[in-house]
Amino acid sequence: MKKTTLKSSLLLLLTAVIWGVAFVAQSAGMDYVGPFTFNAVRSIIGGMVLIPCIFLLDHGKPKQNIGSRRDLVIGGICCGVFLAVASSFQQFGIQRTSVGKAGFITALYILLVPLLGLLFRKRVSGKVWLAVGIAVVGMYLLCVTEGFSIAFGDLLVMVCALLFAIHILVIDYFSPRADGVRLSCIQFFTCGILCSIGMFIFEKPSFQQILTAWMPILYAGVMSCGVAYTCQIIGQRDTDPTVASLILSLESVISVLAGWLLLHQSLSLRELGGCALVFCAILLAQLPESR
Repeated sequence: MKKTTLKSSLLLLLTAVIWGVAFVAQSAGMDYVGPFTFNAVRSIIGGMVLIPCIFLLDHGKPKQNIGSRRDLVIGGICCGVFLAVASSFQQFGIQRTSVGKAGFITALYILLVPLLGLLFRKRVSGKVWLAVGIAVVGMYLLCVTEGFSIAFGDLLVMVCALLFAIHILVIDYFSPRADGVRLSCIQFFTCGILCSIGMFIFEKPSFQQILTAWMPILYAGVMSCGVAYTCQIIGQRDTDPTVASLILSLESVISVLAGWLLLHQSLSLRELGGCALVFCAILLAQLPESR
């Protein structure tokens, strides 16, 4: 393994760790502020953190033309809208389910992306369909109780996974047309503004409450949005896409470990078996096609 590849892999692993632990921060933040307030503040902080990253990562690059600027603004707003809706469903779901289950259910977006690609006439391989079948069995063990009912929190996170899959497809469309860091910066500010509207309509935020929740909000804003996204951008430059996606999928495993270590949340053997099947399905879906 080349030195640059090893460094890139370590950066991606750091990204997965930050995102996995972020589920704990999101859960802890709900003890002090509402879901809209948490997402609004963290997103605005994340956008502010990316502003200096734009100057550091894009130093010396040629200025964008008018067309790419138009795509940048439209793409950033579109991505921000889906990010706001998806993250809101996720926050409301985390209030009603464990951190580990939320992490694994959210990771299903990796399987949903190729399935949604069918709408755009993109071929889905046999191994992806197999992965979907394995994931369905894993989700049954993870979420469906013996009374054949799904908890409301799990259902909210499932909707979140679907919205994140659409969010990725939107990014996939606009990212070749605009700068990635600037695109993310605009989407964070858009997400923050939209969540702020929900915050003032449905919640009663106070500055004191936000200050009380400063640690989880700051972690989610600076680390999860700013640092992790930048590490992902740098790490994927010298890493094979398949390897990168495999490393990032460890986020779901880390969320379970973080919930167990930091919040003392545990899963039953049935739920752990479901997690194992979902994780295997995620890995299978990202393996390269055999020649």
